[in-house]
Amino acid sequence: MVEQAAVLTALKTVNDPELHRDIVSLNMVRNLAVDGERVAMELVLTTPACPLRETIDKDVRTALAPLGVTEIEIDWGAEVRSTMREGGPKPIEGVRNVIAVASNKGGVGKSTVSVNLAVTLAKLGASVGLLDADITGPNIPTMLGIEGGILASGEQGLKALDAHGIKAVSLGFVLPPGTPVVWRGPMIGSGVRQLMHDVDWGDLDYLIVDLPPGTSDASMSMAQEALIAGAVVVSTPSKVSIEDASKAVSMFDRLGVPIFGVVENMTSDIFGRGGAREAAESLGVEFLGEIPLSAAVRQGGDEGVPVVIAEPESEQTQAFIHLAEQVAARCSVLQFAGEAGVL
Repeated sequence: MVEQAAVLTALKTVNDPELHRDIVSLNMVRNLAVDGERVAMELVLTTPACPLRETIDKDVRTALAPLGVTEIEIDWGAEVRSTMREGGPKPIEGVRNVIAVASNKGGVGKSTVSVNLAVTLAKLGASVGLLDADITGPNIPTMLGIEGGILASGEQGLKALDAHGIKAVSLGFVLPPGTPVVWRGPMIGSGVRQLMHDVDWGDLDYLIVDLPPGTSDASMSMAQEALIAGAVVVSTPSKVSIEDASKAVSMFDRLGVPIFGVVENMTSDIFGRGGAREAAESLGVEFLGEIPLSAAVRQGGDEGVPVVIAEPESEQTQAFIHLAEQVAARCSVLQFAGEAGVL
């Protein structure tokens, strides 16, 4: 007969590969039950997008095998912690983690990455919101297929719109289509503030913020108004794009924002490949992968059906899954380390 104490001792030898702590001390093991040679438990991961679930599963089974356990039943769950902390900017109500997606240059596919990252995290089981902070060029309504959507008022504030499993907010839901936004800096800052704090986001594991290019007033407003878990910097393989992406990394570094890494978009024989990887290595930040160039990605944005929905088995979708898993994992590390920065 297998003793429960022995099972717990064995499980203490199993570490979370990202957090480098054992799964018992991390309180991942819940509702442990031992019946003869059968063991059942709930394993609560730090994110539903955990990239190392299979590794943990294998390690658990390996650790329990010497005890004579013949059957192991694992009920998987996830509990996303918050990177919000006291003493920082005002938290966004209901939001546990804010992730900025940025570049220092327009036209690199930053909004495409933001949309597909958000939708992918939702497909993996997280509750996700998407904030279009590009006040003067809001494209998110088109890319989610909800042009003409209207932000209605509710008891807790403006109601975010639902699309493809995520909640979305954009100034494009307020203005008639085609209306230019001719605002000075203070108005842009006020607009970003309202989109963050005057919206009923509900309960979100992750809020993806699609920032405008450059170090604009929108970015500085985020610096004052939100605690950012980390930033994803988007670049194409070209030298010009990489130079601007490097400036974005430097900006976040100066502001004390953790850099989750650099992702290379539009990788191809046409635009090149590997430039963002080399830049990440020289900057000392993580390289989060390549998004291969594909007409399907562009088509998904034009038609309002992201490629991760339209073509779930495509090479591009697999790249976005890899990106989402890496971002979620880095959030988890910060949640336990308490090292989230302020943007």
